[in-house]
Amino acid sequence: MIRALATDGEVRAACGDDDLLVWAAQGLRPGARAWALGDAVVAASPSVSRRDRLAVWGDATCAAELVRHALAELGPSYRPFGERELMRRVSARVDGVRPGGQFSWMSLPATGHEDAGHEDEAGDGSGAGVAWLGAGVEPDIAALLAAAAPDSYAVPGAAGVRRWAGLRVRGVLAAVAADAWSAPTVGFLAGVATGAGFRGRGLAERVCRWTSRELVRSHGRAALMVDDDNRAAIGVYERIGYRRALVMATSATG
Repeated sequence: MIRALATDGEVRAACGDDDLLVWAAQGLRPGARAWALGDAVVAASPSVSRRDRLAVWGDATCAAELVRHALAELGPSYRPFGERELMRRVSARVDGVRPGGQFSWMSLPATGHEDAGHEDEAGDGSGAGVAWLGAGVEPDIAALLAAAAPDSYAVPGAAGVRRWAGLRVRGVLAAVAADAWSAPTVGFLAGVATGAGFRGRGLAERVCRWTSRELVRSHGRAALMVDDDNRAAIGVYERIGYRRALVMATSATG
């Protein structure tokens, strides 16, 4: 029998504390839902990382039944996603659900990475350090993103984008990263960008290391999503200690 999960603790227990599923549940904030059946769990949240997302975990047969149930409750705007082979099996079982985009989910556990954000202050010769950016810097962040990462889901002022970390070189904002759409026990890294004139100095890695440490300190672990063809970014995240999992999003028709 399908059962609704009422608390973040119930979600974590049901899925073995899987970080993708727990992140998608968003602590069961208002509007978020989660259900379990057998050895499967789904969790849905509206407008998380610019999408209505439905994360899927566990046994494919039970997961397919949960996806049917969730889509009937929530509607086709929700995009089921999860581990790649699982989603292939689920989409084959659920009418109206089709395989879609493939990308990588990367997660950073707390153990062994509590100091992941320590950077060499003299690493780029500027003496500038990474810090959370204060009020009034949104125009600088927006300009940097528009030039260096125009497709970024995280932008200043977007719902769920909590705060920005940045690094200045000779007074110019050179690199940024956001704490965005974080769940209570999974911090989420997004909005990573480096100005064109500052690339090749390892600044993005410094900002990501520092921000990842802060997310782990605040939430216990960190995670992010990255395109599979962005090998440079994947290499940076792997050096920091992130673990990579191949995932797939599907689309649902009404």
